[in-house]
Order: sequence, then structure tokens, then C-alpha cells
Amino acid sequence: MTASPHRTLVLGGARSGKSRYAEDLLPDDAPVRYCATARRDDDDAEWAARIAVHRSRRAAAWTTVEDPDLVAELRGTGPLIIDDVATWLTGVLDDAGAWELPEAPATVGERVDALVAAVAACPGRAVLVSAEVGLGVVPATRAGRLFRDELGAANAALAMVCDEVLLFVAGLPLRLK
Repeated sequence: MTASPHRTLVLGGARSGKSRYAEDLLPDDAPVRYCATARRDDDDAEWAARIAVHRSRRAAAWTTVEDPDLVAELRGTGPLIIDDVATWLTGVLDDAGAWELPEAPATVGERVDALVAAVAACPGRAVLVSAEVGLGVVPATRAGRLFRDELGAANAALAMVCDEVLLFVAGLPLRLK
């Protein structure tokens, strides 16, 4: 009898320790696919510095895939980490031109549904990191509310298909599932 695939969702706010914790769930000395979803912006030095800090922590045995096709990556059998769902969703919203529309285009929901299905069917170890943005004030802008609502729905759907869900608050993990 083989063990079932293990899918972990690690949620948290900015600087909560979620990424470091998620990275520590996977072996340093084994091949791991690190799916880095943040898109580079050559004109933003601060963003580049944030990416560099994350990169510097990754184990030498790991392979980094930038701006990955997450559905395709989740079909693999080796362990992988997705860091993070929030920056991936930002790219999905960008690609759909959703920021100025009265509601998110159907393609956004389709991409999220495809991601959730891929996580549910993932044959190997998968660790997903995502921001939890629904605990604060209601954003003042339409784009902020769109992002908060779409990410909240995506996180809830992912939590349903993951075996384990943790929430980081003030650097401490709370096991939700």
C-alpha cells in the first residue's frame, strides 16, 4: 500500500514566515522544483531585492522555475513548492486585463479552477504558499477589492483539496487542517 500524495497549503500575511516554513517542509538534499511565481520587473529594484532574498535561501539541489505553468508543474511526481499563489493570481489578473473591469473575466475563474484541479490530482508532494489578505480592512480601491476577493476564493478552494493547511500569524503556525 502506498501513501497518498501530500498537499500542504501555507497561508499568512507579509513577513509572517510562511515561505521559510514551507521551504523547510522539503528536503535540502533532494531534487525539488521551486515554482517562483513572481514576475520580474527590471525597473523595480526593491522587488528584485525581495526576489533575491528568496532565491538565496533555496537549497543547491533545487531547481527554480520562474513564472511557471503551474498546472503542468503539478503533473510531475517529484516534490515541488509553489511560492506563491498570490503573485500567480496577480499575473492571471494582469493577463485577463481584470483590474479596470466591473468584474473578473471568466478566464480568471477558469485558471483558478484548473490550478485547484491540478493540486487535487498532483501525484507527488506539493507545498503551496499563499497570502492571507482577508483579515484586514476593506481595500479602498476596486483593484484591491478584486484581488482580495479572488485570492480569498482561490485560497478557500485550495484548502479544500489540500491535506494540510497552516496559517501563519506573527511568525507562528496555526494548524487549520
